[in-house]
Amino acid sequence: MAGLGIGGYFVYTKSRIDPVARVDAIVVLGGDHDGRQEYGIELAQQGISRNVVLSDWLTGAEATAKYCAILDTRFVVRCVRPVPSTTRGEALFTRQLAAENGWTSILVISWRYHLPRARYIFGQCFDGEIRMRAVPRDYRRSLAAWEYTYLYQTVGYAKALLQGAC
Repeated sequence: MAGLGIGGYFVYTKSRIDPVARVDAIVVLGGDHDGRQEYGIELAQQGISRNVVLSDWLTGAEATAKYCAILDTRFVVRCVRPVPSTTRGEALFTRQLAAENGWTSILVISWRYHLPRARYIFGQCFDGEIRMRAVPRDYRRSLAAWEYTYLYQTVGYAKALLQGAC
């Protein structure tokens, strides 16, 4: 487990986070309601994009519904349920929306430890520019929780490698 902890630290904790830049769409991945939806909306309010896509795994969930209902003349919010309900499903709906809307650049938001795997999966499915940003939040966890996180992400990465291109 020490190897997983050390490797996980360098792969996930020290993963690359891209600078914020103007993009065609901000894509907020599903998962914890840890501020990611708010962060995506804040970036759109700052003029980073005119499009915000929220992954809505639990269609109609109250926590996401309030963001799906936002009406702002500066940007459009779309809430999409991924099929399958995985990062790959999110990459697939992003590819479809990009083709329909002529998007060539996206900013993907998730929690820090998901970024390397999400970057790989989106790179398999989307041909345009991909920027990755972590939710600005506190990541205090127990040692056991870190081990589980690193293991979960590593197994997910292996699955993505086996699945290959979308």
